[in-house]
Amino acid sequence: MIRRRLRPGARRALWGVAALTLAALALSLAWDWRDRGPPPLGPLPAGLPARIELAAGDGHRGPVDGDRAHARFDDPYGIAVAADGAAFVAEGGPCNCIRRLDPGGHVGTFAGGAEGFVDGFGGLARFHTPSGLAIDAAGTLLVADTGNHAIRAVAPDGTVTTLAGTGAPGFADGPVAQARFHAPTGIAVDATGRVFVADGFNDRIRVIEHGRVRTLAGDGRPGFADGPGAQARFDTPSGVAVGADGIVWVADTGNHALRRIAPDGTTTTPALHGDDPDAAPSAPVSVAIDAQGRVYVGELARGRVLQIAPDGHAHVLTGRDMAQRLARPAGLAFDRAGRLWVADAAAHRVHRIVQVRPQRTKQNLANAAVGPAPDIALPDTGGRWPLAPQDGWHEVVGTLGEVRGNFRGESRNHLHAGFDVRGDVGTPVLAIADAKIASPFAAAAFGDQAEHLVLDELTYMHMRVGRTPRGEALDPRFELIAGDDGRTARVRIARGTRLRAGEPIGTINAQAHVHLMVGPPGYQRNAIGLRFRNFVDTVAPRIDDLALLDAGDRPMTEREDGRLRVSREGGGVQIVVEAWDQVDGNLPRRRLGLHALGWQLLAADGTPLPGFETPAMTIDFDRMPPHREAVRVAYAADSGITVHGAARTRFRYAVNNIVRDGRLEPALWDPATLPAGDYVLRAVVRDASGNTAARELPLRLQ
Repeated sequence: MIRRRLRPGARRALWGVAALTLAALALSLAWDWRDRGPPPLGPLPAGLPARIELAAGDGHRGPVDGDRAHARFDDPYGIAVAADGAAFVAEGGPCNCIRRLDPGGHVGTFAGGAEGFVDGFGGLARFHTPSGLAIDAAGTLLVADTGNHAIRAVAPDGTVTTLAGTGAPGFADGPVAQARFHAPTGIAVDATGRVFVADGFNDRIRVIEHGRVRTLAGDGRPGFADGPGAQARFDTPSGVAVGADGIVWVADTGNHALRRIAPDGTTTTPALHGDDPDAAPSAPVSVAIDAQGRVYVGELARGRVLQIAPDGHAHVLTGRDMAQRLARPAGLAFDRAGRLWVADAAAHRVHRIVQVRPQRTKQNLANAAVGPAPDIALPDTGGRWPLAPQDGWHEVVGTLGEVRGNFRGESRNHLHAGFDVRGDVGTPVLAIADAKIASPFAAAAFGDQAEHLVLDELTYMHMRVGRTPRGEALDPRFELIAGDDGRTARVRIARGTRLRAGEPIGTINAQAHVHLMVGPPGYQRNAIGLRFRNFVDTVAPRIDDLALLDAGDRPMTEREDGRLRVSREGGGVQIVVEAWDQVDGNLPRRRLGLHALGWQLLAADGTPLPGFETPAMTIDFDRMPPHREAVRVAYAADSGITVHGAARTRFRYAVNNIVRDGRLEPALWDPATLPAGDYVLRAVVRDASGNTAARELPLRLQ
């Protein structure tokens, strides 16, 4: 009965998420797990579409061994595929182990099983937050053992030895038993057996050969500079790969760049080009090379995998839409059939990306489920607040999904991604759960108002990470890095570092609140679900206005007999609800956004029309919409702080559009689908605590 028409200018947003409808087909598609060798049609050309297959993991945290559909991982970071088709996964969570996914689809624990630094056979060995993996020609598995600041080797029979490193952080070239690393995360090996290491916190690329460690490139200070050997600079290099030509490729995370190192150690930054201006890497974390010399890059936070041809042409292989958005593709590796394997650390899954030839059917583009499981358990916070007292009440000043502007006068610039707790500038920010640093680039945006710390599943923003108001380190786990002028230029905290609930992790900056996010980018969930102690919300939302606008954002105002006149030939209509919320204890002037909104059509006597027996809840902020354009789909014009210096935000929701569950569907209500006559439009709104409100608008369709 209801036919929807796209609003002008919104069609591109719909195309960007149309592939989501394919996701429901994913689990019903059967594919042959067994490796039957290389594809028969020869090398794949660049720029092909791709689909994502689920190799193992159900999106919940593990570890759980078993068949691939029921196995679980916890921070599956590095990945490598052996000649027999078995995939090895470095798991940095509580297991601190190496998992093996055999060609038959069974997942087992191959080595390790608890945190420590012990050589030995299989389960007797100990790792500390293992990260990158590589396999040499003899089948030995090489491990960047990040938390132990060492490089480990696992023989085909599961015996673990230490290849290089002392177990203490630092920097030293020389004999492998005396060499030192600092939070190494990436590792690669060439055909001759030389091992290349992305030594993250030393900002160097190291080489292990002939029983010694040497520096290939990097001067040891974070920065960005091309040049020979020690004259080059990197910023927290996290991934490394080496091609058959001896060229070393580096995922230079902090510089948002892909770097190239020649065999003589000369570093350059290749110029990238292509049809997609957004295909340049953003915080690259992983890198791999295929048989044609193309480079593949996984991004830390944008959920994409990029394909870069030898001539520099960049292509977004996966991640343009939610059907293919990964959470943190920390590990990439090719198998002998030319398929790209991905360890998606923050989604607790292992995938394969298969490029599809034009000759194949469209059905082959359907994707498996991606991202963390929708019902994954929230972090165990015990209801703590990020400020003292952690069991007391604090004023809430922002919720998930609120409209936000920018400093250039745009009132609908982006959606608010977290939960804001007011606090005085300089107040210590406290961890709300026991956790381990999982990201290799956990502390970011130093000195900016958006400075933040990613602590496992939780992100704390708007603070001086690891520092007092005077800029001193809170404790030795937070490493202050001086710039060329001698002043602190950044703060670092290594992957694998443990922090306990209640420990200070920073101090509030000039934003005067803590911005708390739950889940990785693209999969952020509403922090209200953490159930903060003594948080009470008994206040029903308030609806200030319910209005109809035409496709050009012009309000409809003509009335007849107390009813709004709506032409059935006028085209599509916007349904705009202006509403806001409050919570107990907040200042009366504090307006918050809503959690869910919808609409319902009734006959003149109040009877719901067919299809509207219950309200259509079109907007739901249980999960953060990852699309940049979502703010203009969820909110109508004149939303946000529309007057400079105004103290109140206007929340004008366009409930004719769909913004929920990762979907983004801009549409208009078409009155022409109904006969002429009198009707009632009802708007329904709900806050995160379940309080509801409704408002009705009598209509006369002519």
